[in-house]
Order: sequence, then C-alpha cells, then structure tokens
Amino acid sequence: MTAIKTKIGRRAFIKNTSLASGGLVLGFSWLNSCKPKVGLDIAAKELPKEWFELNGYLKIGENGLVTILSPNPEAGQNVKTSMPMIIADELDVDWKDVMVEQAPLDTGAFTRQFIGGSQALRQGWTGLRMAGATARQMLKVAAAQAWKVPSDEIKTSGGMLSHEGSGNSATYGDMASAAAKMEVPEEVQLKEKNDFNIIGTSQKNVDGMNIVTGKPLFGIDTHKEGMLIAMIVHPPAFGLQLKSIDDSEVRSMPGIRDVFTVKVFNDDYVKTFFDTRTYNEVAVIVGDSTWEVMQAKKALKIECEPIQSSTETRDRFGTTWEQHTPKGLENTEEHYIQMLSRAEKGGEVRRRDGNPEQAFATAAKVIERTYTAPFLAHNCMEPMNFFAHVKDGKAELIGPLQKPEFTEQTLSARTGIPLENIDIKMTRLGGGYGRRSYAHWLVEAALISQRMEAPIKLIYTREDDMTDGVYRPTYHAKLRAALDADNNLIAYHVNAGGIPECPLYENRFPAGTVDHYLAEGWTIDSNITVGSFRAPSSNFMACAEQSFLDEVAEVAGKDPIDFRLELLDRVINKPMEGVTNDYDPARYAGVLKLVKEKSEWGNQDANISRGVAAYFCHNSYAAQVLDMVMEDGKPKVQKVTCAVDCGLVVNPDAATNLAEGGIVDGIGNALFGELTFKEGMPTKKNFDTYRMIRMQEAPKEIEVHFVKSDIDPTGLGEPTFPPIFPALANAIYQATGKRLYQQPFLKNGGILF
Repeated sequence: MTAIKTKIGRRAFIKNTSLASGGLVLGFSWLNSCKPKVGLDIAAKELPKEWFELNGYLKIGENGLVTILSPNPEAGQNVKTSMPMIIADELDVDWKDVMVEQAPLDTGAFTRQFIGGSQALRQGWTGLRMAGATARQMLKVAAAQAWKVPSDEIKTSGGMLSHEGSGNSATYGDMASAAAKMEVPEEVQLKEKNDFNIIGTSQKNVDGMNIVTGKPLFGIDTHKEGMLIAMIVHPPAFGLQLKSIDDSEVRSMPGIRDVFTVKVFNDDYVKTFFDTRTYNEVAVIVGDSTWEVMQAKKALKIECEPIQSSTETRDRFGTTWEQHTPKGLENTEEHYIQMLSRAEKGGEVRRRDGNPEQAFATAAKVIERTYTAPFLAHNCMEPMNFFAHVKDGKAELIGPLQKPEFTEQTLSARTGIPLENIDIKMTRLGGGYGRRSYAHWLVEAALISQRMEAPIKLIYTREDDMTDGVYRPTYHAKLRAALDADNNLIAYHVNAGGIPECPLYENRFPAGTVDHYLAEGWTIDSNITVGSFRAPSSNFMACAEQSFLDEVAEVAGKDPIDFRLELLDRVINKPMEGVTNDYDPARYAGVLKLVKEKSEWGNQDANISRGVAAYFCHNSYAAQVLDMVMEDGKPKVQKVTCAVDCGLVVNPDAATNLAEGGIVDGIGNALFGELTFKEGMPTKKNFDTYRMIRMQEAPKEIEVHFVKSDIDPTGLGEPTFPPIFPALANAIYQATGKRLYQQPFLKNGGILF
C-alpha cells in the first residue's frame, strides 16, 4: 500500500455519533486531490454540522451496510456509480453492501462539485480514495483498541475486520460507533492499484432500475404541494431587448396568477464566467398548470427595441476580461462572409516554430483547404427547468444544473440571501453537454418565487430553449501543409477563428511534428450567446485537422494511419528543443496502433468505405475507424472501432457506454447539426426543423477498446466526440470521392453537401 498524508485537518473530518444506528459518518473534501492551495485552505475550515462541509460522505450502519453519497451531478456519465466505487474499494467493503445517494450541494466548502471538462474522476480520484482509506483506518484502530492488538495487524476484507493472532473478527457495523470516536489519522495507506477489487470491474448503473421503471429522478419531475407553474417570454431575436408588455388579455385567462417582468442580473453586477445569459430582462407568466401558462404565453404581447453596442467586464475565477456585444440583427450568410474576409487578414500569432514562410515558398507541394461549421444548439431532451421556494430569507431549489456551486454564489449576490440559507438539491440531468452550466433559469425561478411568495416550477418550452440558447460558436479554419520533393511534411499553418470565439489550440498535434509551424487565431464579436458544447472547440478543430491530414497523406502517397504515426514518431524520437506540446506523443500513437490492430486496418471488405481519425482533448486520447456504405445516396454507418487511452478505467461498462454516446452524438451533429439565423432570429425552433440523429441512423455496431494503463483516470465524457466527425468525413470521401469542408455533411433533407 502507498502511504499518503490526509492533508485534511481533523476538524474537517467531522465525525457525528448522533445517528440513531450508532454508525459512523465521515465527511471528506475530494478537492484536496486537486492540489491547488485553495483546496487546502477549504479543507482546513471548521465545517458546519448540517452537511459537514463536504463534497460527499459515507455512513456505516450497525448492520454493516454502507451509504456513500456521490458528490457530482449525474447527467448520464455514470459518476453516481463510479465515484462511490472508488470510495468503496479503498474502504474494503463489498459493493453489494453499498447504497448510493446523490449528495446535496455544499457551497460552504467551495468544492468542485460540478460537471465539466471530463474532470470528475480525474480531479476526484485521490480525494475519494482517501475518504475510503481514512474510514478503513479508523475502523482498524477501533478494532485494535477493542482487541488490545496493534492496528497494523488488523486485516480488512469485504466489510470485515480480523486479527489472525487472536482469532478475533468483527463487521464494520460492529466497530462503527467506536470508530466515530477515533482521531482522524494524519496519514493513511492507499491500496496498490493491483489490489483493487471494485475499481476496474463493471458495475451496473445505480439509478438503472429507477430509470427503467419511471421513478422521479429529473428536475422536471419535481412536484410540491401548492406549487405554481412559471414560464418566460423573451424577445424573438438576438439584438433586441424587452421594451414593454401588454398583459391585458392574459390576466383574464383561466388559471393565470400574475404577469410581470424580471431582471436576471442587476445592471451593476459583474458577471462571472458561468453567468452567461442572452436576455437580461424577460416577461414572466405564473399560473396553476403547464397548459394554462402555455396558452397565456401565446397571447402575451411584447414590444421590443434594438440593443445598443456595449462593453462589460466579466470575471473568470479572479481574472477579468472585457466582453464586447455589438448591436444589430445578425444573419448566417453574413457570418460566413465575415469569417472568410477576416481569415484572409491573418490573425494573432499564437505559435511560430522555424521559418514557415520560407518553407512554404520553397516547398515542392502546398495543400490548402478551408473548413467551416455552424452554430449548434444543445437540445437536451429535458428542457431547462427548476423548482424554487424562496421564503423568510431562505431559498430551497431543486433541479438539474452542471455548476451548482457557482450558480449558488450568483443567486446569493442577486437576492441578498446568504449562502448558508440557500439549499440546492441536485437532480439527475436529462442532458447537459455544457448547456446547464449557465443556469440563469435557476436565478429566474428564485426571483419569480420571491415575487409570488410561493413555490414555483419554472419550465422552458423547447422553443424557449432553442431561441434563448447558449450555443456552440460558428467556426472557420484555413489549413496549409508544405511537402518536400520526398513527400515529407516540412511546414504546417493553421489560421482559425470564429464568431465570437476562437477554436485554436496552438500546442496540439501536429504542433511539434514539423520544423516549421505557424498558428494564428482571431475572433469576430457577436450578440449571439455562446458557451460550452461537448468538447468545446475540439469538436470543430478535430474535424478540420484530421480531415486535412487525410488529404495531405493522400497527396504524399501515404497510408493515413502510417502518416500520423510517422509524425508522432518524430516527436517521440527527435523532439524539438524549446517548444511545448500539450499532448503525449506515445499515448497518441498508442491509440492509433490499437485501433489499427482492432479494426484490422487494410483488410476491410471491398464494399466498405473506411475513415480514420484520432484526437487528444481533455487529457485523454481517442482514435476511431468508421466503416460505412452508401444507401440511396446517403451514408450508412456500419461499424465504429474506437480505441481510448483515458488512464485507469474505473467502470468498464460505464466507460464503454460513455464512449458509445460520444460517437453517436458526434455522428448526428456531423450529419445534421446546424442552427442558422435570419435578422437575429433562430430559424429552427423545434425538432421538426432542427434535425437530430434517429435510432436507425446510429452505427449498427460500436466496438470500444481501452489502452491498459495504470495512469490515474484522465477523463472520458468528451474525448470520443471530436474524432468521429473527421472519421465520418474521411469515410464519405472514400465512398464518394468528395471531400467535405462544411458542416453539416447532409443538407436539405439528406443531400450530400
């Protein structure tokens, strides 16, 4: 076993013996595994008794059952199963004796209790292990004192304590009350990875039975006695703001309680990173039932006026920046013209290696291609919603969101309610992908409840969500490659930008593989609201880069996998001095070699068209080979073979499911995903016009392989999403002879673009 300092003060490990069962309750802060000073500062605080100032905790009952609370929101990524598995393994308890509950938000500890960046297991790994190991050590000490033997002679297994010399044994439940009185050890022993019993085994989703039997799990399922229904009405187009409302007709409609307007943020409020919202002032309708409020929405008349250009200061975790929002009503056609023009001017140089200008000037061959992608809507299956009950200076909130601790701070600032008087209960998310990071609707719900002096549930319609959205930006990239007379890649140039964000990662592959490299980035301001979208920026750059490299490989007369491995071999064996690359070339090459082997690359059926792609993002690596055929002029995906290096895999079944979800999601967005604008108004407002992938369009087979690794988990929610875009594009080229440079690949009812 490996000894590790707990790094958590004894007072932070609150031990509560007030349980009727006489059991042990152990609080812990898994942020301590993140290693920043803030984590240690938080852990050293004296914590309130109500929730023990923790991100999660475990309870051991006198009957030996263990309840483990999962700290992070659950959105289908299965952390509610995987995170407790880590604790249970270090605790040395049988998984069958574990019950899992969703932990409440504990903002007082200011912990990283959120979904985003594929970080849950990566950031929580050490802290979660410490929680289980610390409880195990306290139980051992309790047994040692009872049996009057040294604690290091006590063995644990399957929730049992034993001492070979004396022949004594006991269950964890037998020692739970005594363990609660033990001092928290200054140092604990973590298991060696080859001693894991639960980690690395496939365990079923702890919510599985509740999901398939329709039990209330999601925020939209919330119902409280006396609860009213609220909905919003916002301006119809980006670039407009609310001027006035005419509620004369609505107020007399059946079931309607009130109509008014609310401001999400006060005018002088400095918004933080996750305070993104489109319309600061919206009209609100409150009534007795969803149907009655929906009818009133149709009848409410609003008057709007153009916004003026503005610049505001934003705060990103203590670092401020100026965000400019231009006036005007924007159009998709103009966006593409603007991006093309802006790209021709060049951008800010983010990285320059060697002398790329000279290399291009003297090259034997130069390949240049331009790629574009549209705005995308998240379209979570569960529309935005939240329950709120604000009364007597306290707020109870229930619903789905990704960044609850940051939203809670925003709510406190907006309402003046102290953090300790705000209680946010997290429900299962019916989809997130970044959309629920920006929970302005939670603030709206609280303000509405405060105004009505009643519990309310705020519900966005699908049209609300799609037209008041936080979208994936629209992007543009021009790529150039230079080959010498021997068809070696000697120079590479990426010029990337977008509206209103730049997708460039200047230090990612193929940076470092060529002597002459240039990366430029630029942006164009917009009043269309954007934010995180599964694998932000990577979801575009992977497609541009990996589609382009396939084309370069073809011009060079090289196999596309061998070409990539050749470039990576250069970084492995002859790394350039004085440069920094974000990726590990050996791990990158590892997934390419694995997918080449598992897909039997080069031996496919003659009727199958194949495309390959690989990408690094969110600390993990994924490579994919996509097999497809053309049916009635449309691509039909037969199989996807996927290789992933995400470090140690905690729950293989869950990891496979997560990889499969990213692949299906990526294929759908690549083929169909597109949100367009006309005079500032989204032209697609529901699923009748915004095309999503159908069941019959998903791959017939997905085969996922994981690189065997003892590296700590490095994340999986996003890495399989970006490379499927170019794998599909490259397969379509093999089938049709047509390269794809614009997304979506299928337009106008399924015509190949």
